[in-house]
Amino acid sequence: MGTEIIPTHMFIVCYPGQGHINPMLRLGKRLAAKGFLVSFSTTENFGQEMRAANSGISDEPTPVGDGFIRFEFFDDGLAEQDHKRTDFNYYVPLLELVGKDLVTQMIKRHANEGRPVSCLVNNPVIPWVCDIGTELGIPCATLWVQSGAVFSAYYHYHSKTVPFPTETEPNLDVQLPSMPLLKHDEIPSFLHPSDRFQVFGRAILGQFKKLSKSMYVLIDTFQELEPEVIEHMSQFCIVKPVGPLFKNPKPPKTTISGDLMKADDCLEWLDSKPPTSVVYISFGSLVYLQQEQVDEIAHGLLSSGVSFLWVMKPPSKAFRLEEHVLPDKFLEKVGDKGKVVKWSPQEQVLAHPSVACFVTHCGWNSSVEALTSGVPVVTFPQWGDQVTNAKFLVDVFGVGLRLSRGVAENRLSTRDEVGKCLLEATVGQRAIELKQNALKWKLAAEVAVAEGGSSDQNLQDFLDEISKTYAA
Repeated sequence: MGTEIIPTHMFIVCYPGQGHINPMLRLGKRLAAKGFLVSFSTTENFGQEMRAANSGISDEPTPVGDGFIRFEFFDDGLAEQDHKRTDFNYYVPLLELVGKDLVTQMIKRHANEGRPVSCLVNNPVIPWVCDIGTELGIPCATLWVQSGAVFSAYYHYHSKTVPFPTETEPNLDVQLPSMPLLKHDEIPSFLHPSDRFQVFGRAILGQFKKLSKSMYVLIDTFQELEPEVIEHMSQFCIVKPVGPLFKNPKPPKTTISGDLMKADDCLEWLDSKPPTSVVYISFGSLVYLQQEQVDEIAHGLLSSGVSFLWVMKPPSKAFRLEEHVLPDKFLEKVGDKGKVVKWSPQEQVLAHPSVACFVTHCGWNSSVEALTSGVPVVTFPQWGDQVTNAKFLVDVFGVGLRLSRGVAENRLSTRDEVGKCLLEATVGQRAIELKQNALKWKLAAEVAVAEGGSSDQNLQDFLDEISKTYAA
């Protein structure tokens, strides 16, 4: 970068998780492309995985569009395969303790070296980043990596404006403003009194305690998808829908991606299949199904006779879980009609003309990618915001069929249900309706992110504000 004027410096701090890194890095690349210097930071153990899976992950500024992106990781103090990382009640507070100190040091060093940070950006599980901004006098923005509806649910839970399920009334349904009624098992499960991942609920609610410290809440959604919720939440804070972040109208020439695993080659196989004939199955980076459920899905695929691409990601070694196995002679029986991979280039898969529908865990990244690629879904949520997203995909956005209600339901989806659902989603009148709705959202998303569209304008407003603050 020589003696040129240093561009405005944005510092992104991300919780170490695949589902968090993807949208945060997409935002980072979008900011860099508009002429900013972006530093992206998460823990060193995730940094190692990112470097192994991607070229271009460097602490040196790498050109992206009109600006630059660089990576700076911090050590959480645990050994590489330490199982304490999977004890979230231990790890989330540890990350705050270690991260607060090390991120502060990094930001101070940048200031001393002539690259002062003009804005911090965090995601909701690490609200302590906003404290750093307050202490150092640096504006902070939060990228909400879930839907606007889920943002509203957490806000109203925190504000105690609406009754939620309790230990004495666990089956209470929830009526939030500007939203359809949510059954007790459709609210984000981290807010449920019996949920085993309540630590994440507490961490996310910590963001709402510090909401005044975020000058903007950027949301990976778009105005046209959730207009009533966005309008409602704008009464309480500055909410800017800037998504879908994965849909870039002018993708910069860069190999930098947030994947932690190299994707298997499956695009040639998809090329060999007829249009809208393949069922794509992926449950994201964290969901781990019971082996019995995997068996039922496999038998459902066989009985339905559909072509399929199935992502069976091996569980992280730190979780000490068994790898799933397929039923005896399953792949022999399937032949070339099916393909099983460990990881896939999901954006390219969903954009492929041979894909008919997506069996998904309904994480928000996958939900938005399906919606805005024009691909109908079969919803198979497990926990967290997935159960809320499934409700919206089926009942509000009109692009999905429901196969599971999540772990709270505590039952297997049988092979007969799987087979029937796959056929309904791929052939016949219902499949046509789902596809038409999905294509409608695809078009709306393209308009939102195009120059002058709602999301593009919201992002520009945010950047103008930061530049103005920086200039002052």
